[in-house]
Amino acid sequence: MEITVSQKQGLVPITILHLNGALDGTTYQTLIEKAKQVYQEGARDLLLDFNGLSYISSAGIISLHKTALLFRNVTLPDEEEGWESVRAIDRDRSSGVQQHVKLLNPQPGELHVLEVEGFTAFFEIYTDLEKAVASF
Repeated sequence: MEITVSQKQGLVPITILHLNGALDGTTYQTLIEKAKQVYQEGARDLLLDFNGLSYISSAGIISLHKTALLFRNVTLPDEEEGWESVRAIDRDRSSGVQQHVKLLNPQPGELHVLEVEGFTAFFEIYTDLEKAVASF
């Protein structure tokens, strides 16, 4: 998976990660590491652009959750604990919609996975870049 970064100015600066390829067990760490990098560089509001994403697996869902935790300044679950990461998602769904991480342009396949995992209630999802930027 390739990730490119861009910026857009709304009421606050928005960092956009453009995801290209598959977000799965072999690439999910790429998203987590890029999210950590932009957060450490000062990004506080993040838009994940799914336009170039071809597939998302359960590992990809875990990377979305960890990215949301990172941007809420919450300690990330230890990956060595395995299923604890998945259980953390179940517990965290009740925390409400994410204020600092939002999704743009999920394709029908990715949207279905997000719906099945309950993430359409966890993340605001947009199909229009300007509306997404204005939502922060």
